[in-house]
Amino acid sequence: MRLLIVDDIPDNIRVLSQMMLCDGHEVSVATSGRQALKIAAASAPDLILLDIMMPGMDGYQTLQALRADPDLADIPVIFVTALSETEDETHGLELGAVDYITKPFKEAVVRRRVQTHLELKHQRAQLAQLAQLDGLTGLPNRRAFDRQFDLEWRRALRLGNALAIVMIDVDHFKGFNDTHGHLSGDDCLRRLAQILGRGMRRAGELAARYGGEEFVCLLPGIEAAGLSQLMEQLRVSVESEHLPHGASSASPWVTISLGAALCRPRPPMVASDLIAAADAQLYEAKRRGRNQACLTEILI
Repeated sequence: MRLLIVDDIPDNIRVLSQMMLCDGHEVSVATSGRQALKIAAASAPDLILLDIMMPGMDGYQTLQALRADPDLADIPVIFVTALSETEDETHGLELGAVDYITKPFKEAVVRRRVQTHLELKHQRAQLAQLAQLDGLTGLPNRRAFDRQFDLEWRRALRLGNALAIVMIDVDHFKGFNDTHGHLSGDDCLRRLAQILGRGMRRAGELAARYGGEEFVCLLPGIEAAGLSQLMEQLRVSVESEHLPHGASSASPWVTISLGAALCRPRPPMVASDLIAAADAQLYEAKRRGRNQACLTEILI
């Protein structure tokens, strides 16, 4: 684990660093609050041991700055300080510190509390990851897609990059469930999710379950030719699984319809416009008979 130790007294840094290094942690050090913020932004430590009494920016102010930064706000901070009054500890915890250790400290206590909060951070990260996954398919869920789409939209808007959305629907899925049963329907969705997940090969590409039998792919930096090729590969891959579908007018096998929209985001366009355009193309693919892909490129 990566730890950041912040103290303006070299002897304190030396003692704490030696303890943490002996426990197998990577250690960075800072002697001021401002330096700590720069190091934290660059290295994303798993936990920070922070003194309060420092010249310039004190520990309280440093913690407030950490909590105000979305990229640093979740880093657990333990105050290690000579301030031993109840009101000092209360103030530190109210600001968001996860623990408060007074100097002179006992090494065993510091080690145990550091280990406890690292374990808690790991557990929270696991829970957060699970909350972003669809329970049936294992793909990212709608919440995870919305979050990633917002990030990619703002990045494309800032850099002028291309961004595409592909909406995907299983053809006649209600009929599939009615004919083959809901357990087979669940298995169908899981197998489709595996195909879509394998199809995302470039950095930043994401396949997610959008809801029900509908999936969505987020494709930053792709151009029209590559997008068209990818959609056809996905369509063919699904049909080639040869999952029997006894209630489809499109094929004897399970198939998908795909609708995509591609743009280079610019005002006044907003993110929801791209989804609406992809959804309209999905509707068009269904209108044309399903088991096909439709694509539009939005030029602003």
